[in-house]
Amino acid sequence: MDRGRLARTKSATSADHAGWRSRGYLPHVDAPNIIQHIVFRLADSLPVRFREEFAAKPPAERVEAADAVLDEGHGRRDLANPQIAELVQNALLQFDGERYALVAWCVMPNHVHALAEMRQGHRLDRVVHSWKSFTAHAANRLLRRADRFWAPEYFDRYMRDDAQLAAVQAYIEENPVKAGLCRKPEDWQFSSASCR
Repeated sequence: MDRGRLARTKSATSADHAGWRSRGYLPHVDAPNIIQHIVFRLADSLPVRFREEFAAKPPAERVEAADAVLDEGHGRRDLANPQIAELVQNALLQFDGERYALVAWCVMPNHVHALAEMRQGHRLDRVVHSWKSFTAHAANRLLRRADRFWAPEYFDRYMRDDAQLAAVQAYIEENPVKAGLCRKPEDWQFSSASCR
């Protein structure tokens, strides 16, 4: 799917979706019926030295650079706690088929991948906010903390074609193997690969 098609999609949809937007750091696209790779991370998962380095990169390069650093497992790794990982996975699954259609997901020790198609009337930023808000409050209760749980931003990338979609789905499900957390994708309990 190209930007022209996205622009036409936006003009044909209601004001429920934001189209292309940016808060100055990362560009986002929000339109119904496109599949997006969404990544959100724990608040302390990117050390300060990397954040400064990423700020100097073009937006497309920031995502790839951040992915590599996230897989190194910096920060408290609260999502390595099975109770917290299950909480986050259940939040992703809660409105699957209603607000969005999940294609793949993976809860890593310090970040989350979701591959999802947003439904009409359910904005991407609001869906991600609901995942993060609910899980932050519940996780902090379980951890007996009041700290910031999630980083404020998230990454999203829309899938342009079936080949990219297949590659991203494989990347998400193989992420725990690549990070050395398990031997086979289906061994990772908090992933769509374990449900196949």
